Amino acid sequence: MAVADTVSCIAFDGHRQIAAGTLAEVALAAKQAIDAGVAGPLLVFDELSSLPVELDLRGTADDVLARLPVSTPEEDTAPRGPGRPKLGVIAREVTLLPRHWDWLASQPGGASATLRRLVEEARRTHREHDAARLTGEAVDRFMSAMTGNLPGHEEASRAFWRKERERFIQLTDAWPGDVREHVRRLATRAWQAAGAGD
Repeated sequence: MAVADTVSCIAFDGHRQIAAGTLAEVALAAKQAIDAGVAGPLLVFDELSSLPVELDLRGTADDVLARLPVSTPEEDTAPRGPGRPKLGVIAREVTLLPRHWDWLASQPGGASATLRRLVEEARRTHREHDAARLTGEAVDRFMSAMTGNLPGHEEASRAFWRKERERFIQLTDAWPGDVREHVRRLATRAWQAAGAGD
């Protein structure tokens, strides 16, 4: 399935939400808004990570859809070359000290198998912590982009990181409705992820 059909995005015209849905749906809504002369700025975010999504909205709706990415940014930047592409294995450079290479060489299965085992173990062990960190970063990114000039931004950011829910809600009450509701959804998701790791 194409990224345009699976990635969830959200678009804002200034502080007003104009679309939410798949990348393709949001791109078409953003194109329509630009054609209608929105005041802007028009910003599109990945709904989970709050990373900005760059869209080329020139031309027709079909032109816009044709230019949407067909892979994730991680897949686009992966170097091509040695590896086992049919298995999804990608060769990349790893820099270690000689004692690390010596230890890896002494492990059953060799360096690659040992590194894969270590990574999988770390992923399992730190899953909750990583989820809490990533969801917290998403709140921070969105607030930096959308609420930096709003009253109470700094205090709300501190309240978020301190998990002071009531204070956070109080400080965000005066913010524009669409921005306020989205940042509260993000914050709730982050607090829930952090709670899972407690």
